[in-house]
Amino acid sequence: MMITRTVSKLVFLAFALLVAVQAQAGEKDFGDYQVNWSVFPSTFLDPEVAKANKLQRSKGIGIVNISIMAENEHGQPAPVGDQVEGQVSNDIQQVNFLAFRRIQEGDAVYFIAQYQYRSGDLMTFNITARPTGHQQDLPVRFSHTLFND
Repeated sequence: MMITRTVSKLVFLAFALLVAVQAQAGEKDFGDYQVNWSVFPSTFLDPEVAKANKLQRSKGIGIVNISIMAENEHGQPAPVGDQVEGQVSNDIQQVNFLAFRRIQEGDAVYFIAQYQYRSGDLMTFNITARPTGHQQDLPVRFSHTLFND
């Protein structure tokens, strides 16, 4: 149990660090909600973190990380969950649907999906997030290029 918590904390810290290191992160404000994203190569993950979370590490596999935030009673951003879905397309409009997994670690809630890419391809993401208790979808569209390390 303690090992699982430690690994979970490492995953969260790894994602936070990758957001800071990888300049390819963004956010979109929807008034009451904010959708944040980051995209990075799966090879950035520590092998133990990837294994613990059943993520494949390989050149040509990227990870997209989505979180939905809302202001809490103290005026601070707090994660909210429910569902995230989307698709990714390459330069020649080949579309792949993303299989998002919800991950909750303590108060943190985020959604991750893996996708295949070729180094240097511009990938366009069309994401739809729906916060808990909110009836309207929050659509986000962004593009990103990854290069193999």
